[in-house]
Amino acid sequence: MPAWQKISLWMDQLDEPLAARPSLQQDIDVDVAIIGAGYTGLWTAYYLKRHAPQLNVAIVEAQTAGFGASGRNGGWLMGNLLGEDRMLAGLSAEERRASYDLLFGIPDEVKSVLDREGIECDYRKGGALYCAARYPEQERSLREYLHKLYKQGLTEADYRWLSPEQLAGQLRIARPYGAIHFSHLATLQPAKLVRGLARAVEAMGVPIYENTPATDWRSGLVSTAHGQIRSRWVVPAVEGYAAKLPPLGRYQLPVQSLIVATEPLPASVWDEIGLSEGQAFGESSRQVTYGQRSMDNRLVFGARGGYQFGGRLRENFDLTSSEIELRRYLFGELFPQLKKTRITHSWGGNLGMARRFHPHMLCDRASGIALSGGYGGEGVGASNLGGRTLADLILERDTPLVRQPWVIRAGSLNSLKSWEPEPCRWLGYNAIIRSFVSEDQTLADPATPAWRRKIASAVADFMEGMMK
Repeated sequence: MPAWQKISLWMDQLDEPLAARPSLQQDIDVDVAIIGAGYTGLWTAYYLKRHAPQLNVAIVEAQTAGFGASGRNGGWLMGNLLGEDRMLAGLSAEERRASYDLLFGIPDEVKSVLDREGIECDYRKGGALYCAARYPEQERSLREYLHKLYKQGLTEADYRWLSPEQLAGQLRIARPYGAIHFSHLATLQPAKLVRGLARAVEAMGVPIYENTPATDWRSGLVSTAHGQIRSRWVVPAVEGYAAKLPPLGRYQLPVQSLIVATEPLPASVWDEIGLSEGQAFGESSRQVTYGQRSMDNRLVFGARGGYQFGGRLRENFDLTSSEIELRRYLFGELFPQLKKTRITHSWGGNLGMARRFHPHMLCDRASGIALSGGYGGEGVGASNLGGRTLADLILERDTPLVRQPWVIRAGSLNSLKSWEPEPCRWLGYNAIIRSFVSEDQTLADPATPAWRRKIASAVADFMEGMMK
């Protein structure tokens, strides 16, 4: 059996044996066949059975529930969807507010399921702190972002500015310029969530066949090494692993994010830092950093990883010393007292990135294919929205979920925007990332002259615009 327990801090913290569920050994017939026992697959199965208990649903999983991003992420349960502002821009003010409220309700919806099913996963709704922490340009960009949100009809109940003094009441960092507090976010232990969801759907009558990779899939059929599943609906819920199920890899590219966790820190250190209410935090640079204080008092901190030529999956997440030290440098800039703290865990995962950063939820009734993906690293919350939406689409429930701009109600895979061929996307990705690194290095040096700071930011702005 693979060393599933060692793939992340979260899986290592589980107090359950990671014995594999039985694999599929024969042909079966079901109403809905789901590929992947991660968040999207499990949430889809959960809501299908909640609304239609008579449905026959089965899940096949290549490894074990939680092996993929669902057991490896940063533990942010966000009331967001990547690119939501662009997707909602064309709506009326009333429609846009209703869509935002739908997104903002994701953490509370998950909490209701946790309570109903008795899933304990360290859920704490403390919001998120997006900090201007290392150079003054961050304050300007955050204030511009906040102004944009308010123009879209959002209020201080959703996002509010914190002065350095107000920020210190929640988080104390080395050079605070201010922060945005986002209310609709919770932190949790992601592996406990995915394992708890797996048990919940099993109790509802959904078999999960582990160690059962799908070798082929098409309308009405999922093939595995020792059995086929014939079904009315096929739901490929594989997110960052789309490359293993052609042609999905054209629409959801695997990119990596990498995380480290410190040893448990004493109460005296946390008294200096804060984060006493389960808040998440991120430092506002294009490095895309994210962190939280775990229930056992570790600092868990991650940052943008990479992309491999040809959209290949990264299989080995034994982080290199340079990958670990970059993350140590970034959190050490925020918390100098932690620069020499021992790091006990380091890991990473593959996440799915859609073209133009537009997540998608699609239902093709003619072929019987429904999918949700392209979450771009925000899948802990987005997958719950996706699972609810796919269930309503499959069951033809006319709800607000199915009328959102990220939903393609009558279309095929060809309705999705595909990525450019190689080497264009590899060259483009690396050029963009290098511009981000150059900007960060330039702005983090207070001795850099103003003209160089402006050029570095202008280049990074331009390159970021090319991604959208």
